Amino acid sequence: MTVAPMGFDGFIVEVESDASKSLPSLQIVGLGNKAIDEAKERVRSAITNSLLEFPKKRITINLAPAELPKDGAHYDVPIALAILCVSGQIQQKEVDGAIFAGELALDGSLRPIKGAINIAQMAKQAGFNRIFLPQQNVEQASLIKDIEIFGITSIKQLFLHLKKEVLVKPYISDIQTDHVDKIPAHPLLDDVRGQDQAKRAIVIAAAGHHNLLLAGTPGAGKTMIAKTLTNLLPELTADEQIAVTKIHSLAGKINGEIVRVRPFRSPHHTASPVSIVGGGNNPKPGEISLAHTGVLFLDELPEYPRSTLESLRQPMEDKKIDVSRANAHVTYPADFMLVATMNPCPCGYFGDKNKECSCTSNQIMAYQKRLSGPLLDRIDLVVNVSRVPNEALLIPDSLINSQHLSALKQIIIATKAQNMRYNNSYIYNASLNNNDIKKYAPLSEEAKSLLLKAADRLKLSARSYFKVIKVARTIADLAGEKDILVSHISEALQYRK
Repeated sequence: MTVAPMGFDGFIVEVESDASKSLPSLQIVGLGNKAIDEAKERVRSAITNSLLEFPKKRITINLAPAELPKDGAHYDVPIALAILCVSGQIQQKEVDGAIFAGELALDGSLRPIKGAINIAQMAKQAGFNRIFLPQQNVEQASLIKDIEIFGITSIKQLFLHLKKEVLVKPYISDIQTDHVDKIPAHPLLDDVRGQDQAKRAIVIAAAGHHNLLLAGTPGAGKTMIAKTLTNLLPELTADEQIAVTKIHSLAGKINGEIVRVRPFRSPHHTASPVSIVGGGNNPKPGEISLAHTGVLFLDELPEYPRSTLESLRQPMEDKKIDVSRANAHVTYPADFMLVATMNPCPCGYFGDKNKECSCTSNQIMAYQKRLSGPLLDRIDLVVNVSRVPNEALLIPDSLINSQHLSALKQIIIATKAQNMRYNNSYIYNASLNNNDIKKYAPLSEEAKSLLLKAADRLKLSARSYFKVIKVARTIADLAGEKDILVSHISEALQYRK
């Protein structure tokens, strides 16, 4: 038995074998791709070079269910075991109740595979209590609890274990010696001079996982401010670690590692729509799924193709992306924070006090119209970033208060308040639906009156109306307030475009 990863989940696959007296051959059926067809030569060489017997018969391998597309080299090990079973070298009872996966080298050793954590999770859901994987993948698979995981280095070692001649002990994760990924070397809030409103918006965005757009002239510090988010976001929870590691493993970004820090993805504006959204002949997660639970950073937002930007609208609302292709339909999670930057015009200096803009009014209008109204409506916070005077750039660090530590304390308070309010389900304010807002974001009468007047005067859409309340809820959490007050609504309204 093995697993066929499909999208974010998978299916159990039974590897059947049959041997008959005829010219020696090996045939694999069951809708496998080229990698599975080539497994015939890998399996044959691995069994022979491991001093095991490859039967001189006509062998047929069936991967059931037959209508399910199979992809990947991790079928090598179950195919080899099926051949050893049909030849009588292994008994059926010795492989029952376990899942096997691994790619074979010609000498019989096992190579790491992608999607190991996906395979382990599906094995557990299907009721299996043992799983055999390449040694390099066991650490990642150990994120799935209550299942025995065996790290195997070769088909010979696996054979001896199944025959109970040389037993392999199940993997036990040692938390004390477990490696911890270093936090990326991104700037802290203390490294940013001035820009108090932008830094405040970053803190609000980090606390409630809100989408953010920073607009301003070149060199004002928009990109640097956005990158401070990496060091402000709370640590990944156990469930989030599993989800993020699964996505990166399915995409082939990692082999046996565990993702321990929140993703910060920053694709270039020349990236194709498929690389952003996901898909392909064999669908893989795109950048929006690789940014799940983390940040999708789009620098110079208007430079991205219009079709790419419009494709973000649905996942920004639904927190998932459905990828439909002719041969597959898969769903990947896409609960990301969109953080973007843009210039006010093509030359970048429209509205700058020190440098004159060289663009015509038509050029400015055309540039700003590259962002559609529905896309801007989905962004919670919009901040204009002005250039900092040169004399303020060289202020000694000793004269600056530790804004980073102060912001971290506020974010921790706000995160704890959200966890308690939403019963430790790790939902953030930005993800609340309209019914949740009525239940968890009560407004005082004064705040409600102010919001209604502002909505009429600013012509806010229904989505914008609720986004103001979500942002105000986060501002109240940062201040340690239970109810949303007038001051919280007032500040939230400042961040609407």
